[in-house]
Amino acid sequence: MAIDLSRVGKRGELKARREPYWQRMRTGSFLGFRPSKRSGPGTWIARAYDDEGKYRTKSLGDFGTLARNEVFAAAKKEAEAFADLVDSGGEVRKKIETVADACRHYASTHTDAHGRFDRLVYGDPLANVKLEKLRKRHLEEWRARISALPALVSRNKDGDKRTRARSPATINRDIVPLRAALSKLLAPGAPNSNAAWQEALKPIKNADRQRTLYLDISQRRKLLTAVEQEAAPFVKALCLLPLRPGAVASLSAGDFDKRTRELTIGKDKTGKPRRIIVPEAVSAFLSEQVRSKLPAAPMFMRSGGDRWTRDNWNDPIKSASISVGLGPAVTAYTFRHSVITDLVNGGLAILTVAQMSDTSVEMIERHYGHLNRAAAEQALAALSL
Repeated sequence: MAIDLSRVGKRGELKARREPYWQRMRTGSFLGFRPSKRSGPGTWIARAYDDEGKYRTKSLGDFGTLARNEVFAAAKKEAEAFADLVDSGGEVRKKIETVADACRHYASTHTDAHGRFDRLVYGDPLANVKLEKLRKRHLEEWRARISALPALVSRNKDGDKRTRARSPATINRDIVPLRAALSKLLAPGAPNSNAAWQEALKPIKNADRQRTLYLDISQRRKLLTAVEQEAAPFVKALCLLPLRPGAVASLSAGDFDKRTRELTIGKDKTGKPRRIIVPEAVSAFLSEQVRSKLPAAPMFMRSGGDRWTRDNWNDPIKSASISVGLGPAVTAYTFRHSVITDLVNGGLAILTVAQMSDTSVEMIERHYGHLNRAAAEQALAALSL
């Protein structure tokens, strides 16, 4: 049962014991209270978890000079300051006061969140709301505003945008980084109250659908023969690796070690670098892409030397797809789905597929588990006597 240490009367009812009564302030941060055995005011303790998962504690004293109804606020402030210090590795950092501050702090270690915060938070009225005054209605209003925004499908060479209504799955993805950023700093509010900020950021249920557009290897080869020369290396990489298009576009020449055939993917959704060993054929292709390039140069670049972005990779893919009769629905993500499908169908363990593609086992199970189940059924059928 959760303890509410903010209420003087409730604290007075607590029995004296060695282990403090803990109240969660935010993720990894707790405020503790140890009642006095001799009818004194009791003492306060701060506890925070560091990057290694170990908790650090600090005695805060009894705040005996303050009125009883002022003690909790003072102890909470001290506990939050201690948590900030532990979280920053002992360095004093800029105070996080607004929603925008919380987002920037989160994005400093989760680089994939930068884009969504730039598009949906920093220019919105929500950005300037003080964390201490943040209420559910602020987030409900923000959610309504972003839900009404059109989602960009593509942009042609003239700069004209093609959009569609924002899908429930897109809205869920838009909400995730903000919910994570706020969870790092705010404890959940009381359920069904305006303080319950977290309730406004609940995901829409059953929004994710299995990805059904799949290109087999022969179709991918056919499309590659039709894609314009400038985009061909980038599209071929999408056909060979289970990576997000943005992760492929972010690769630099120095990310590939020809000697060990090791590819380092440094910029992706989780923000954590990972390494994969590629087969000989893929190694030969990547070696060709990095030849005579400086380590910081884009591995896959446009004719002007710029990296590929979603604003300019969609059109060549769509044009090539239409020209070979595969239709206009093919996107850069179609290749990722197709590669993952082949890996699962090929019998690769789902955990390994998840690690290579930088996603969760749960997500692989949700979208591709039916393929694994079919393989399991075939394996059992082979045991028939």
